[in-house]
Amino acid sequence: MTEFLLLGFSDVWELQILHFVGFLLIYLAALMRNLLIFMVIAFDQHLHTPMYFFLMNLLILDLGSISVTVPKSMANSLMNTKFISYAGCVAQVSSPFFLLAADFSLLTVMVYDQYVAIRQSLHYERMMNSRACVQMAANARISGILFSVLHTGNTFALTFCGGNIVDQFFCEIPQLLKLTCSGSYLSEVGVLAFTVSFGGGEAIS
Repeated sequence: MTEFLLLGFSDVWELQILHFVGFLLIYLAALMRNLLIFMVIAFDQHLHTPMYFFLMNLLILDLGSISVTVPKSMANSLMNTKFISYAGCVAQVSSPFFLLAADFSLLTVMVYDQYVAIRQSLHYERMMNSRACVQMAANARISGILFSVLHTGNTFALTFCGGNIVDQFFCEIPQLLKLTCSGSYLSEVGVLAFTVSFGGGEAIS
């Protein structure tokens, strides 16, 4: 398997152009919004606090999440093609899991930041110093990498023998599992159990 065929939208050229224009407007709007908020935080000295530091990290992750699948989909519509390489498909599977897990971890850190600010205000500056904030942001990304490697490795370790047609405009695990001939039930149960444990642990913390 060297490439996959994405079948998310119509074969009609006019509808593909409409899809391209619509997704372009959405992408540019999201890009401008995130960049505007990022610049406001970066240039306003009063906003250089842990909460806004983590918010800037969330903005970066948000930009990454919309840049993983949307540009490729727009390019396919504009060039009237539906193919994506194997490596590109791996990237589209792994990146959302990394971004989702890192995003969830950062939201948990932000809750912890507010807890310290309210319940331990006298120790806030000592506990939430710049070094601690950087370490928390880095740990959020590390957890995202581990989460992504687990899901992506589990998916692409399977054997694909059901063709290369993905009934979606980007590569996603449920559609890819339909193309496998390996027994994926036990591995998916294991990954699901880990996901629930990860989410539950983050929620409890």
